[in-house]
Amino acid sequence: MSQPESAVADAQAGGRSGQEPLAKLAKRYGLRRAIARPRFPVYLRLLWQRRHFILTYATSRNVTKYSSSALGQLWQVLTPLLNAGIYFVMFGVILGGGKGIQNYPAFLLTGMFIFTYTQRTVTAGAKSISGNLSMIRALHFPRASLPLAYTIQELQQLAISMGVLLVLVAATGEWPTWYWLMIPVVLLLQTLFNVGAGLVVARLGAQMRDLNQLLPFITRTWLYASGVFFSIQAKVVGAAGLPQWVADVMYLNPAASYIEWMREILIPSYNTTYGHHPPTMVLVSCVFWAVFALGFGFWYFWRSEERYGRG
Repeated sequence: MSQPESAVADAQAGGRSGQEPLAKLAKRYGLRRAIARPRFPVYLRLLWQRRHFILTYATSRNVTKYSSSALGQLWQVLTPLLNAGIYFVMFGVILGGGKGIQNYPAFLLTGMFIFTYTQRTVTAGAKSISGNLSMIRALHFPRASLPLAYTIQELQQLAISMGVLLVLVAATGEWPTWYWLMIPVVLLLQTLFNVGAGLVVARLGAQMRDLNQLLPFITRTWLYASGVFFSIQAKVVGAAGLPQWVADVMYLNPAASYIEWMREILIPSYNTTYGHHPPTMVLVSCVFWAVFALGFGFWYFWRSEERYGRG
């Protein structure tokens, strides 16, 4: 009798008699679980080996997402534009949120497009595991491939949205400058943060079934706290007269930091104090959240690799 057959026979006997635990039997015969969490470096290497699957899956989702609608991929651009139009009327015109801000249309559009990128990535990441249980249970692959694919999907959509944003900003009178070359740097840091945030909410979404119901309220609150409709520096320090450290604390919000840096690049008239250079707190926040979220997100998601798809 071969070793695997002996192991099965002993396992059946042990299961009937209860004399030897199955875990001890598996260790004696050198067996391991079919779906076991690999070591973290091995896990990252497995993800790299699946990079073509991740990219293809993200691209196919982008192609099919709007295939049933008449306007198709145009909705990628129309959604943030329509939201910006509504918020411009509500906050810019009716509530006077644009007072004291030069070129408020460009200011608002930049905030909406940048925030929408993170908002959509987080929302999609929360459903990446719970919405693909059949695939997870049928195939063996690193589960982080799914939230990564969802992030790449949103990044592909952002490429189109940013092209539209730059045209609209230029149409408002903000002509391109050499500082626009810094745009990929900001988007890279934001993407690293989005990857980490997507991995965190992917695990939470797999374990907390009510998360998808709570996310709209969480992201809406995040929207209002990120300075999308108002200047944090002008409203908090200038109008409210609060100390500078209060604005610095608000800049620690990752969404607010990436929005602020992008505005400094695209709109020279936005902040005459710093010009194209955002406050130091903004730069520190952007880099910190990119590095911390990416590292913690991968580790946090990997810790539950064996649990996804069960139950």
